[in-house]
Amino acid sequence: MQPDALPAGRLGATKALVDHRIYTIALRKMPEFLEVFDRLAMPILLSTLGAPLGFWVSQVGPQNQFVHLWGYDSLADYEARCLARDSHPDFPAYLGASGHLITAQETRLIRRVALPSIQGWT
Repeated sequence: MQPDALPAGRLGATKALVDHRIYTIALRKMPEFLEVFDRLAMPILLSTLGAPLGFWVSQVGPQNQFVHLWGYDSLADYEARCLARDSHPDFPAYLGASGHLITAQETRLIRRVALPSIQGWT
């Protein structure tokens, strides 16, 4: 089954690695950040990283956090696509426009674990 054909919530099920990113956004700047991210980063990310697994903003716990997940087939896949993103000629424009909006960034590369109890779960 192709990843885009999987039911909602299962899009990352076929990916060996997930890039789990948390950006902490300056107080009262989330709307501006989301606009800049969508306008300047997303065209680059879609063309270099492919389709994301999803986007979220924090509701409880640490506030002003934007979370996004991207799936990869292997460490080599992750490295190649990140290099393509980082070397994209339009990427510096996004970095310049968003730098004052992001106060912290966490990047985790996490791997999928198969549990027998959820085999076939949708």
